[in-house]
Amino acid sequence: MLTLFSYPDLFGVADNNPYGLKVFAFLKLCGLDFRHVHIIGTKAAPRGQLPYIDDDGEILGDSDRIIAHLKQRNRLTIDGDLSREQLRTDLLLRRLLDDLYWVMSYSRWSDDAFWPLFRNEMLKTHAALTPDMLEKAREYNFQRYYYQGVGRYAPGDVYARGLADLGALAEMTPERGFLFSPGPTSADAGLYGFIANIHFFKINTPLKLFMDAHKNLVRHCEESHSKMIAR
Repeated sequence: MLTLFSYPDLFGVADNNPYGLKVFAFLKLCGLDFRHVHIIGTKAAPRGQLPYIDDDGEILGDSDRIIAHLKQRNRLTIDGDLSREQLRTDLLLRRLLDDLYWVMSYSRWSDDAFWPLFRNEMLKTHAALTPDMLEKAREYNFQRYYYQGVGRYAPGDVYARGLADLGALAEMTPERGFLFSPGPTSADAGLYGFIANIHFFKINTPLKLFMDAHKNLVRHCEESHSKMIAR
């Protein structure tokens, strides 16, 4: 059976990492049978990154590569009606979400105002985790932020970047239906992966406060989430 390996759940969201949740949402929307395995260590993962899948012995990482593989292998038509312009917008959306990822991650692991809340919830939800494990993960993330660049910004500048990303997403997201049509496409799975990891988290970061003030983003998130639960 197809198996998805991803980080643990949190606050009722199937994966507390947006890329793993993106793949999870895609699988659910397409009605594919799969097994979902939550892991913490990344040694077995391609390039040492989660999520990854085992598709009858074929190991694949990177959320975009996974989705492209699944669409081709299973002849999925979820994006079959998209125009060239919409496909181009989908690519630009994914790149924007890549930028938002760093601000979202920074808010949890680096910002002293929110780190204790995130740490305590992880420890409460997952008995296999220890404070030492999370402190080591935090130190590792500090290095990632520094070399990526976001770790060299003042907190206000970090959040300004993420809020600009969310502002663009708010303008793209319709009041009804999904991004490109009345039904969801893979772009909606990607958007859900990120905004669910903001909206459902009981941590009032600037990102969450912004999102919760935009009804169209909240509606898209909650409607997508209901589809995940129903399948």
